[in-house]
Amino acid sequence: MREGILLFPRPARRSPPALRLRVVGMGALALLIFQAACKREERGFRVQPPSASAAEGSRMTDFQPGPRTPESPVKNEYEDNAYALSEGKRLFQEYNCSGCHFNGGGGIGPALMDDEWLYGDKPENIFETIVEGRPNGMPSFRGKVPDYQVWQLVAYVRSLSGQVGSNAAPGRSDHMQTSSPEQSRPRESPKLSGKPR
Repeated sequence: MREGILLFPRPARRSPPALRLRVVGMGALALLIFQAACKREERGFRVQPPSASAAEGSRMTDFQPGPRTPESPVKNEYEDNAYALSEGKRLFQEYNCSGCHFNGGGGIGPALMDDEWLYGDKPENIFETIVEGRPNGMPSFRGKVPDYQVWQLVAYVRSLSGQVGSNAAPGRSDHMQTSSPEQSRPRESPKLSGKPR
């Protein structure tokens, strides 16, 4: 090696402002990609449930005296929230709903996975069923279960028959999971059954 001649030329030095600008630009790009990738995992812990008064006086049939009055649908925001659906599933077990409904398959209580719903399949109908109870076995949970937990249960019960969107399905699988999440099941449109069980 001769004095003064380098075999490997040194890279040209960049000016510090250009380097800082490049680092900031790369950081902003990484942050933007990170935010876009995490959209599915966003958990809205503070989603507002519909008010309890929204479910009061809900109709089970289309029959009514006089002219037809339109009924405004109740939107349960918990149906689009994976955390609320998983909380509903947890509450379903903790309040022993599975004791009568046998994890949604029916037993002492009616099945929740089928397409026949005796008292209606709308969120307000299910809310009213849980809060007021029904003849022949369903107890009233008024004053025993907070309204927000009733709405989480409503969302989970509707997910058992595929009535909620699949966009709220968990983003990762649990290693103990033996079946697909309730939110991923195909939609079955419930039919009203005129016979009590």
